[in-house]
Amino acid sequence: MSEPAKITPEIVREHGLSEAEYARIKELMGREPTFVELGIFSVMWSEHCSYKSTRVHLRRLPTKAPWVIQGPGENAGVIDIGDGDAAIFKMESHNHPSFIEPYQGAATGVGGIMRDVFTMGARPIAMMNALRFGEPEHPKTRHLVEGVVRGIGGYGNCMGVPTVGGEVNFHRSYNGNILVNAMCVGLAKTNKIFKSAAKGAGNPVVYIGSKTGRDGIHGATMASAEFNEDAEEKRPTVQVGDPFTEKLLLEACLELMATDAIIAIQDMGAAGLTSSSAEMADKGGSGIELNLDHVPQREENMTAYEMMLSESQERMLAVLKPGREAEAERIFRKWELDFAVIGRTTDTGRLVVKHKGKVVADMPVHALSEEAPRYERPFTRRTPARGNPPYDKSRPVMDSLVKLVGSPDLCSRRWVWEQYDHTVMADTVQKPGGDAAVVRVHGTNKGLAITTDVTPRYCRADPYEGAKQAVAEAWRNITAVGARPLAVTDNLNYGNPEKPEIMGEIASGVDGIAEACRALDFPVIGGNCSLYNETNGEAILPTPAIGGVGLLKDVHRMAKIAFRREGDAIMLIGEPKGHLGQSLYLREIEGREEGAAPAVDLAAEKKNGDFVRKLIEDGHVDTVHDISDGGLLVALAEMAMAGNIGADVGVAGLPDAIPFFFGEEQGRYLIACPPAEADRIEQQAREANIIHAIIGKTIAAKVLRVEREGEIALSALKAAHEGWFPDYIAKPHAN
Repeated sequence: MSEPAKITPEIVREHGLSEAEYARIKELMGREPTFVELGIFSVMWSEHCSYKSTRVHLRRLPTKAPWVIQGPGENAGVIDIGDGDAAIFKMESHNHPSFIEPYQGAATGVGGIMRDVFTMGARPIAMMNALRFGEPEHPKTRHLVEGVVRGIGGYGNCMGVPTVGGEVNFHRSYNGNILVNAMCVGLAKTNKIFKSAAKGAGNPVVYIGSKTGRDGIHGATMASAEFNEDAEEKRPTVQVGDPFTEKLLLEACLELMATDAIIAIQDMGAAGLTSSSAEMADKGGSGIELNLDHVPQREENMTAYEMMLSESQERMLAVLKPGREAEAERIFRKWELDFAVIGRTTDTGRLVVKHKGKVVADMPVHALSEEAPRYERPFTRRTPARGNPPYDKSRPVMDSLVKLVGSPDLCSRRWVWEQYDHTVMADTVQKPGGDAAVVRVHGTNKGLAITTDVTPRYCRADPYEGAKQAVAEAWRNITAVGARPLAVTDNLNYGNPEKPEIMGEIASGVDGIAEACRALDFPVIGGNCSLYNETNGEAILPTPAIGGVGLLKDVHRMAKIAFRREGDAIMLIGEPKGHLGQSLYLREIEGREEGAAPAVDLAAEKKNGDFVRKLIEDGHVDTVHDISDGGLLVALAEMAMAGNIGADVGVAGLPDAIPFFFGEEQGRYLIACPPAEADRIEQQAREANIIHAIIGKTIAAKVLRVEREGEIALSALKAAHEGWFPDYIAKPHAN
C-alpha cells in the first residue's frame, strides 16, 4: 500500500479508529503518526488485539488454582498434570475469514492455534473445534460447511495432529456470520515452558519460518468490524496456510527449544510482526528495534506498512541469547526454513522500525499496549425469557424421537469427523462421538479428556444462565468419561459491543462463566474474544464457547456412552423436572423457540458429577452419558445406537411422557451397570442424598422399547441418525 501524502479523517476511519482514538494517538506520540505508525496503532488498538470492550469484564474470571502454571496473558494456558507433565491449551476464533474464504479461513485458524501451543514448548497432541453455521437451507450454508470441514481436516491431517471432536450446529442467526473456533492441546514438561517476554537489551531478534507476503493485511482490523453485503470484497485480508511448512516449523522450534538458546518466542498471529514484536517488548519491559530490510519476503517491493501488518502464516519471532544465532540458523536451515536476524532488544521501551535506511516508526511500546483504549461501554441486561411453554400432549413420543435424532443439531457427525484423522499419533483412546475425547499422555496410563461446549439458544434466552450452562456442560462431559475437570479456555463470540443490549449479553455471560468456574473449581486459563459478529446489523446468538480439559488417572478405567452388555440396569442420576423451555424438542417438533433456559444448580451439578466420577474411578461403572440436547430419551437412544444393544424403559405412574423424556434440565447422567452393582450404587446414592432412579434395563432385542409408548428398531433410529449429513452434502448444488 503506497503511503499517502497526508493522513486524512477518511484514512483514519478506514483503519478502524475513532476520532477520539486518533486524537489520543497524537497525544501519546506528541505529533502526527507516520502512515506505518497509524497502521501499527490500528491493529494493536483493534478489538481483536486489545480487548478494549471486554478487559474490564474479563478480570472477574477466576484464573488461579494450585495446578495452574500459566493463566491468561501468554500464548496459551498451562496446567500441571503430575509427573513433571504439563498440558498447554487454548481456543481461538477465525470467524470472519472462514465466512469469506471457508477453506483457508478454517485451515489458518487451525494453524494459528497450533502455533500458540507449540510456541510455549508443547508438542500438539489433539485438536478440537466448535462450528456454527446458518440454516441448512440457506444458499451459502452447504458451501461453508464443506469448505470449513475440508480446511480443518486438510491442515490438521497434514500436521499429523489428531482432530478428536467438537461441535457442529446450525441456526439462522449464523446465516451471514459463521463461527469457527479452533482449540489445540499440547504436552510439555513443566520445566521446559517457553514464554514471550523479551527481557534484556542487546539480544538478537530473529525471524523464523515462511517468507512474508501481502496476504492477511489488516486481518485483525477486519475481525474487529461488522460485515455487510460487501463481505466478499474482504477476501484479500484472509491468510493462506501451508501445513507442510508449519510441520517443519514445529519440529525446528522444538529442536531449538531443546537447547538453552531462547530467551523469548512468539507466534506471528493476528497483526503479524507488529503484535509479536510489540507484545514481546511490553511483557519483557524492554524495547525492540527492527530492520525490515532483513525480513524474508516472497513478493517484490513490499512496503514497511505491508511487512508490519502482513498476517502471512507459519512465522515466528524469537529473542535469542547473544552468540547463539549461528546455532539457531543451522537448525532452521536444516528444516529448510527461512531464518534472519532482523533486530535487537533495547532498554528504551520503544518500538523502532527501520526500512531502506529510514526510521518509519518510533513509538513507545506502552502506547500500543497499556495505553490501548479500555472502554466501560454502557450496557443493558436483558430480562431473561420466562416460563415452561405449553406443548401438544397428543404427539407420539417415538415418532418425535426419530425426528429428533435425525435433525441437523442431533444427527451423527460421522461425515464430519471421518474427514479428520483422529487416530494419528496412536494415543486417541476415545474417538469422536462420545461425551469427551480422551487422548493418552504418551507412554503413560494417564489421559486428557477434552471437550468444547455451549448452547447458544440458552444464552439468547438468558445470557447469564446460558453461560453458566456452557461451563457446567463442559465439566459434565469431562466427568462422564471419568476424568477430573481441571481448567477451561473460552471463546466469547458476540455481536457489536457498541450496542448496549449486546454489551449486556457479554457482561452477563462473563458473570455466568465466572460463577460456574468458581463453583466447580474449574479456572479459566486463557481464551479469546470475537466481537462484531454481525451482518447488516443482525447479530449472532451469544455464543460463549467453553473448551475444557480434565485428567483421567487411568485410561483403562474410562467410561463410554455405548451400552456394553445385555441385562444391565439403566439408572438416571439427577432430578427430572420436565423443562421444555428452549429445548430442541420444542424447536424441532413444535416449531417454536421460547420459554426459560434451564436453570443450572451448581451445587447439584458438582454433587452429582463427583458421585458419578467416583463410580467410574472405582471401577463400578463403565457406561455413562450426560443428558443434554434432546433430553433423556435422546441420550438413551444414543447409548443404544452406539452399543447396538437394545433397552427397555418403563416409568410407573408418569403423568406425562413428553417433558420427562425430552426435557433438558441440567446436572443429569444415565449410567448402565450389572444389577448387583446397581444395588450397591443405589445404596451409595441414598447415603449421599443423590436423586436417582432405575428406569430400565438393556435387552437382547435390537429395539428401544418405552412402556406405553411402543418400540422402535435400532436400525430405524440409526438410519435417521446417520443419514442426515451424507444426504445433505449429497444434494445437488443450487445454481
